[in-house]
Amino acid sequence: MRKLVILGGGYGGINILNGLLEEVPDDVQITVVDRNPYHSLKTEFYTIAAGTESDRHSRVDFPTHEQVEYVFDEIEKIDTDSESIVLRGKEDSLSYDYLVIGLGCEDNYHGIEGASQFTESVQTFSAARRAGYHIGNLGAYKNVTVVGAGLSGIEVASEVRESRADLNIRLLDRGETVLKAFDSKIQNYVEKWFDKNGVEVIHGANVEYVEKDGVCNNGICYMNDVTVWTAGVRPNYLVRELPFEKDSQEKVIVNDFYQVPSQQNVYVVGDCASSEHSPSAQLAGQQGEKIADILAAVLNDRVPEAPGEVKLKGALGSLGKNDGFGNMLQKPMTGVLPRLAKSGVLWLSKRH
Repeated sequence: MRKLVILGGGYGGINILNGLLEEVPDDVQITVVDRNPYHSLKTEFYTIAAGTESDRHSRVDFPTHEQVEYVFDEIEKIDTDSESIVLRGKEDSLSYDYLVIGLGCEDNYHGIEGASQFTESVQTFSAARRAGYHIGNLGAYKNVTVVGAGLSGIEVASEVRESRADLNIRLLDRGETVLKAFDSKIQNYVEKWFDKNGVEVIHGANVEYVEKDGVCNNGICYMNDVTVWTAGVRPNYLVRELPFEKDSQEKVIVNDFYQVPSQQNVYVVGDCASSEHSPSAQLAGQQGEKIADILAAVLNDRVPEAPGEVKLKGALGSLGKNDGFGNMLQKPMTGVLPRLAKSGVLWLSKRH
């Protein structure tokens, strides 16, 4: 049996798996390795942190197939020399003939003292649960600070506000406006939403260090009860340790077929692969579909067709349950319509 191992059951990994199931050859065994026994909808983790949805809302069962095996464990090492995966809970390593790496990203703390120790995260399911536990258990009038005003920070801050009207919420933004990657119409709309809903936004932030009960920014230390970190990400540490060529953001450089040029039986998808569009769940999903087509050809002894360029359809964000923003049909839009569109995308994701 030829062995295909998929590391990570996220947006890229699940699309590769689903795309292969219809034409996987009889002599191929697929093994999916993930820390959780379900596909995680990472774009919804902010709802878990805010306590507005249960974690069941953000997970989907993996598909079943007689040629697919699941291993739910933590990965300790990707050994590309011996073509094997070392797992924490198993004595024997997991060998592969073909490997897909889709382990996503983790928080980038930029070397800021105390950030990794004293902040909450929304990068993993367990971290989002922990953030939700700490925020949900706060008493009235306690202080929550969200560091970072990109898409994740905006959704966390707005969802916490909708969940807890009694809390004092502060958003630290390094730039001159929130959501620097979006149109100015969206930026202004979101700024006004925060002002209207009593979320303090501090621009020009420069977090110097974080303590258990405070965040020090530009020489001013704010007393704080919970700090949520959304100020940047980097590829999973296992990927950063690989002996492959990487770009300036530590992502693996791949060829047009998403293969590592020096080891073409290794494919990289999503936030671990070098791309101007990452991190993006939509990007990972589209890459997964393309890699599925490539692998289907390779495994069935066909010459794969060039996958072509990924074309993103825009980005959507929420401001609570009834308001939102996003680029739709190449136009910036705000209000109920983009929020409904985001809910529709989630509905489709759950029923893929």
